[in-house]
Amino acid sequence: MRLPLHALKLAAATLLLTALAAAPAGAAPPDDWQQVGTDARSGVSGLASEGRGSDSALFVNDNKRSGQPRLSRVSYAAGAVAVGRLAWNGAEPDDLEAIEAVPGTPGEYLALASRGIVYRIEVDGPRATVLDYAPLPAIGQGDDYESFALVARDGQLAALWADRGEGPGRPATLYAAPLTFASWGRPLFGAVTKRAYTSTYPQSDGTRHISDISVTDSGRILASSATDAGDDGPFDSAVSDIGRVTVSATGKVRVTLAASPAVLGTFPGYKIEAVECLPGSDDALLGTDDENHGGHVRTAPYCGA
Repeated sequence: MRLPLHALKLAAATLLLTALAAAPAGAAPPDDWQQVGTDARSGVSGLASEGRGSDSALFVNDNKRSGQPRLSRVSYAAGAVAVGRLAWNGAEPDDLEAIEAVPGTPGEYLALASRGIVYRIEVDGPRATVLDYAPLPAIGQGDDYESFALVARDGQLAALWADRGEGPGRPATLYAAPLTFASWGRPLFGAVTKRAYTSTYPQSDGTRHISDISVTDSGRILASSATDAGDDGPFDSAVSDIGRVTVSATGKVRVTLAASPAVLGTFPGYKIEAVECLPGSDDALLGTDDENHGGHVRTAPYCGA
């Protein structure tokens, strides 16, 4: 039986309203995401903008075998993306999970592996060269790191990173410390402070309470949280405003976590492992590592004052 046109329109409207009612508050439309990888070797584990006004960013791949990609570049201008793999010269990291530009040193970045080794690298076009590497301080028993951020204030530099945590029995641990560099480039960390953090969303046995962090110009700390049920999902994640960080004129770092973190957006179906506030913009660039489903990027207006 052929339905009248007005009946078809009513049915379509009903389906749309049902879908909207079922979507979590703040959930993003799936077509806002742009795919940058198609398999478990090409997901986005961490992001670093290539500079103010740039429409490209570097992202790390969490691969473990020799010869597999460690670092890629994504250009995301005009609603389309292009991805290029970078050659990696030097000691090959095992499971890179985060990357951050070194303030005031164009082309240099710190990349963090999950077990706590920080690699200082120089990027020149399609090549990345390891300059030095060193362990994080104060590595805790069982720590698994997926996040790293740098904060520059009044000539002082600080680093933030976090053990991701797992489920209700293990909150994330957010670490912070002053950061300097030896004359030959090795990162040197000062006194470490730490705070425990439990995500508001998602909440499940496998929740990674902090899968990445970024700091806004005003010092707000943004964190992604994520959960998955295996290499084929299902995945779920969110980005939240979890507190503030300040760096004094003498280099002292202070982190204050919010009593009630604000969930800025939820993303069912995606596992966010990268959050990067873009320089000179109110936007954050988000990246996912969706395991066998590859990786995706999109922007969201989370980094304003």
